[in-house]
Amino acid sequence: MRDLLDASHGDQLATAEYRRDFAEHFWAISHADFWKLERRQVFQEPGDDSWEAFSRGDWRKALQLLEQRRESLQAYYERIARAGFRTWRVRVVEEPVTPYLRWELRLLRLRHEYGGLVRIVGPDAVRPLEVNGALPEVVTLGLDVMYEVRYDERGVLAGGVRYIDSGLVTRWRALIAKLYAAGEDITSFFDRNHRSLDLPR
Repeated sequence: MRDLLDASHGDQLATAEYRRDFAEHFWAISHADFWKLERRQVFQEPGDDSWEAFSRGDWRKALQLLEQRRESLQAYYERIARAGFRTWRVRVVEEPVTPYLRWELRLLRLRHEYGGLVRIVGPDAVRPLEVNGALPEVVTLGLDVMYEVRYDERGVLAGGVRYIDSGLVTRWRALIAKLYAAGEDITSFFDRNHRSLDLPR
């Protein structure tokens, strides 16, 4: 599927521009919802207080800070509901689960609890789609715009490529929705894999 994304046919956006453009289009979604595919197993999120604690090895503080987001996450997803759309996310998880994912999956479980629906798939679900390389990180906003989210070699956000080809958006939305339908609810995933998701000592 990566070969369907030709950056020369999209608008390449630097990080600040991508953030502004994304926010503008996100809150303008009026139909078809928001779909996201997360493929990478490691990211870095400087500026996120919980991630910063995790990166220092302070798991107790990292989890405490996540818990403190409950009120803001609830308000965020209530605003999304009032805007008339929903968010759906597919998270690819490989074994052994990386320390980063052990942190991120806890954040995603909180999002799921308040309405940011998340399902998990393993690498077998995406392998047939990766003959030309790993799937990119992709988000679709309604049926009119999508982004390939770009990261540098360390896994830090480095902007994105915006596409407005409705046919391309529809194909990627359908792909993510198909993976979502085949995935496992993040809550049951945690219940079934709690040992492999234990926090590193």
